[in-house]
Amino acid sequence: MGMNSPFWRFCEWFYALPEPPPRVRTKPMEVLCVGLPRSGTESLQQALLTLGYDHTYHGWDILFEDPLYIQGWVRLARKKWHNPDSGGDCTITAAEFDAIIGHSVAVTDAAASCFAAEMIAAYPNAKVILNVREDLDKWHASVMKHLVHQIDDKWVVWLFSWFRREFWWWWHVYERFLWRRLFRSSESSLQSGLGNCGKWINREHSAMIRGLVPAERLLEWKVEDGWEPLCKFLGKEVPHQPFPRKNDSAAHQKKVADGIQKGKATVVKNMLLTFGCAVGVLALVWQLVR
Repeated sequence: MGMNSPFWRFCEWFYALPEPPPRVRTKPMEVLCVGLPRSGTESLQQALLTLGYDHTYHGWDILFEDPLYIQGWVRLARKKWHNPDSGGDCTITAAEFDAIIGHSVAVTDAAASCFAAEMIAAYPNAKVILNVREDLDKWHASVMKHLVHQIDDKWVVWLFSWFRREFWWWWHVYERFLWRRLFRSSESSLQSGLGNCGKWINREHSAMIRGLVPAERLLEWKVEDGWEPLCKFLGKEVPHQPFPRKNDSAAHQKKVADGIQKGKATVVKNMLLTFGCAVGVLALVWQLVR
């Protein structure tokens, strides 16, 4: 079932969240960190915040910022990957991005990697960091664990998504749009793309960035490099503190679990209401047809 089908359009209407006003850019976009997820993205976010790049937007913001602009990300994803009128190409303007991330001067993780080419074109004066993992095998094992086995393969997470609006959009934006398209997966399984082709998709993504960005505007960097090359590239003083190490395996799992736990009471209540109504309707039908 295509993502432009009446079914998904109806679901987006049914689960619609209040739309916050579009943001307006007041400070220029300065840094785009376009490396793939599980490539030190949260450590890099914390480092940039320490260096004064406030706000630095991360994939967690898509899920947890208040108010949520998550529906805007779905619209941009649909424009990029599910637009029959695109003529085979997609342009997303700075104004379209700014409506969601206009308060940010740097961006990393999902937004930057999924829309890397579009952001590089939209913000031609921003410096670009290609954050990578030193060991490609470890990167692949990490994304398989955290994106596939802990989330995509969990039917309970999928089930919960139907009983709370925020959960539905969390699943919709990442599991149906961003990760599926970034990793060229089938509609039914992230494993089909990430499991089978993840490493060459990583290599191809890096090659695309190198081809799009002039060398003087690009830094290839990994967490092990620490402050020195990052600060030299950005023209900043090296802070007198250790480089931040964030979002390791346990921290990532806890953040997902905490997010689900906060909404579990609403999920259970809505499940009981739904199943109670279904039982009531079936009982009424049974009485009528006996």
